[in-house]
Amino acid sequence: MTEVSDERFIGIPLRVLSVNDDGAIDALSQIGNVHNFNVTNGPLPEVGQVILLGDTRWRAAPPNFFKVQNSIAVVRRIEPDGSFLIDNGIALKRIENHHSIAVSVNNTIEFNDFEGLVSVLSESPIPLRETEIMEVDLRREYLVAKEGAGPRFEDFGGYPQVVQRARELITTQFENRDRLLAIGAKPIKGILFSGPPGTGKTYLARIIANETDADFYLISGPSIVSKWVGDTEARLRKLFEAAARNQNGRAIIFFDEIDSIAERRTEDSHEASKRLVAQLLTLMDGFKNEQNIVVIASTNRVDSLDPALTRPGRFDWEIEFGRPTYEDRLSILKVGARGLQTIGDLPLKEIANQSEGWSAAELTALWSEAALMTASDGRDKINSEDMAIAFERVTSRPRREISIEEAR
Repeated sequence: MTEVSDERFIGIPLRVLSVNDDGAIDALSQIGNVHNFNVTNGPLPEVGQVILLGDTRWRAAPPNFFKVQNSIAVVRRIEPDGSFLIDNGIALKRIENHHSIAVSVNNTIEFNDFEGLVSVLSESPIPLRETEIMEVDLRREYLVAKEGAGPRFEDFGGYPQVVQRARELITTQFENRDRLLAIGAKPIKGILFSGPPGTGKTYLARIIANETDADFYLISGPSIVSKWVGDTEARLRKLFEAAARNQNGRAIIFFDEIDSIAERRTEDSHEASKRLVAQLLTLMDGFKNEQNIVVIASTNRVDSLDPALTRPGRFDWEIEFGRPTYEDRLSILKVGARGLQTIGDLPLKEIANQSEGWSAAELTALWSEAALMTASDGRDKINSEDMAIAFERVTSRPRREISIEEAR
């Protein structure tokens, strides 16, 4: 195999990895394969040179003929044997320095698995993520759009004492804020909704936002958490800033399942979790009187929350949602019937009596099951038989009570 200078030469672009005195060549292809060939006469290519390899010949090629996908990493430690450990944002990895390129700890380098170090891009670490968190993106992700008239307090079935307490704490907070400040009272910062899943905590928060004409930001637990260091805290700060600049002067930030991101801090807690809780506390402590913001959080594991969150001045007000009573269950069923096409007397009292221990979500599911029965039977109105079958179907679903101790 000899070198040629034919302009019409056709071959495979390769980068030479090693050259032996006997003419044996190892070269890297652009897809990551290693080619072995021998040069029997003529000059040998140099290590690092880009060539075109034909059937029996090779020729030199410009460096831009060879394009392989390299990776970027930061050098963390140089080993005695000349190799070094790099951090690629996922794990530490050892690579070789075949080309003897001068490199130091904290250099940002370009590498691939076959050649090892290819080049030094920067003497200092280049952040793996430099994109700015934009307020408009947070609004798009967390601000719940208001559709039509929206739900009102009368659309929330049962729990009259819970609804009354929510009205008192939050509606008064927004409607009579100036009077509260004139009295000298401190504005409410945080309210905790506690109780089993499916009892309507998130739904009531949506109703409150609609009743008070407040912007409603819904954060579902881990959705705020980012894998990038510092990103989670930055997202929280930007979110509170966006709420403070709402157009109508009122905002509710609702953390659903806050226990998933703000558990009790211990020595074994993950560092990211500690930073998140600390940032949330700082933001709530930094509320100003002119910022008409209320933070609501829901949980079914109050005892697992960091005690600093439930301290006075933060989530110091708690509204508990228990399992609905008979009166609650009957009210939930009646509210669920609004807007539905029904016929005849429906056995709502009997169902309310026989559904002890059910959550509001399970009671609401009865109407979905009944509607499916009606539609599949070619009818357009729900009757008592549909409700009876729906009750049997929901009753037969797997149900398991989870206590706080079990959930830990």
